[in-house]
Amino acid sequence: MNSYEPVPENTPHPPDASTQAGPRPGGLSPARVGTVVWGLIVVALAALIVVAQLRIVELNGTYVLIGLTLGAGTALVVGGLISARGRDKKTSTRKS
Repeated sequence: MNSYEPVPENTPHPPDASTQAGPRPGGLSPARVGTVVWGLIVVALAALIVVAQLRIVELNGTYVLIGLTLGAGTALVVGGLISARGRDKKTSTRKS
């Protein structure tokens, strides 16, 4: 049987829990850094569009794009480092 065939109804064991979709046994999983950063980019871009349409500030598209790219890149790198650091603390036994 390959992964594309459905599981027959008369199988002696249920499929592994690792292959079934659903929440993790420990509860809800935390939000991923990339998801949060992309959400912040969309919100910032929407806010800049509103500000530009209200003519409160004159915006240069090139500078806005450079600023968003720098901010997003920095947030992704810092968030990834923090996430990796937290993951290392959970898995280490602190035995040398």
